[in-house]
Amino acid sequence: MDDKIIIQHYWDRDERAIKETDDKYGSFCCSIAENILGNREDAGECVNDTYLKTWNAIPPHRPEVFPAFIGKIVRNTAFNRYKSLRTERRGGGQVPVVLDELDECIPDRNAEVECSTNELREAMNSFVGSLSERNRKIFLQRYWCTESVRDIAEKMNMTENSVSAVLKRTRKKLHKYLAERGFVP
Repeated sequence: MDDKIIIQHYWDRDERAIKETDDKYGSFCCSIAENILGNREDAGECVNDTYLKTWNAIPPHRPEVFPAFIGKIVRNTAFNRYKSLRTERRGGGQVPVVLDELDECIPDRNAEVECSTNELREAMNSFVGSLSERNRKIFLQRYWCTESVRDIAEKMNMTENSVSAVLKRTRKKLHKYLAERGFVP
């Protein structure tokens, strides 16, 4: 089903919107949530919460790129659930590893260098946009979808070592890029 039709169902408050969203994007949403949470049951609850949040967000929003819109909702919902569950149990998911990898690239909230969230977002978007298509896919799969290196290697027909090398070089470039713009001391 076309995304414009699904979005129109949301605008019309037609409950088919949720079923059609699940049919078309359910596995996409589950994959993102499960990569973050490391638990299928928590991911399923997160996806259900995502559908409710999407229902409540459309209207007034009319997303131009529906997969990005719903992907952002599920990702934020999963990270929020991760934070709340983190105090209850340890382990699971790729989040600790991904955050450790990016630790040196992203400015510390307490750093002397102050920047607005919008400026950092624009710089990150510009950096990601400057990457080759292959490196951009690898970077986003790892740091936006929090996929494992093994899964990325399989999807990209690469070895895990090659994916790790691309990620390491890209993180170094990101650090340099952000430092040149005054985001990293």
